[in-house]
Amino acid sequence: MESHNKYSSNKFQKIILALLSLFLIAFILFFKSTIFKSTLQLRNFGNLSMDPEIAFTNGKPTYLEFYAEWCEICKEMASEVTELKEDFDNEINFVFLNVDNPKWDKFIKQFKVNGIPQINIFDSNSNLQATFTGLQEEKTLKNSINNIIEGV
Repeated sequence: MESHNKYSSNKFQKIILALLSLFLIAFILFFKSTIFKSTLQLRNFGNLSMDPEIAFTNGKPTYLEFYAEWCEICKEMASEVTELKEDFDNEINFVFLNVDNPKWDKFIKQFKVNGIPQINIFDSNSNLQATFTGLQEEKTLKNSINNIIEGV
C-alpha cells in the first residue's frame, strides 16, 4: 500500500511539473512580442537609420543616436524614440548607430561618446546644437527637435 502511495505521489508531481512547463512555454510564446518589444525596436533602429554621411550633407536637421542592443536605458527609451521618428521623419534625418559595430568607430570618437544612449541634435548646417546622455524624457527630446525645426 505504501509503495502504491509513493508511486501515485511521484506520478502526480511529474504531471504537475509537465503542466507548469507547458504553461510557462505557452506564456512566453504568447507574450514574447510584449516582453521583447523594446529589444526588437532597437534591432530595427539600424534598418530605419539614414546613412550619417548623407544625413550631414542633405541640408536637413539631424537626430543622431548612439545605442546598444544590450543597453537597458536604450530599451526603455526605444518606444519613445520610435514615436519621435514617426512624428518628425519628414522634417529631420534620423541616424541610429550601434556602438558595438566597429563600422561606426569614427563617429563614436568624433562625437566623444562616453555613455549610451547619447543623442546629438544637429541643425540643418550640421552644427551640433544639443547633446543628451542617458535616460531622457520624450518631452525633452521633442522640445529640442522642435527648436531645431523652428530655428530657435
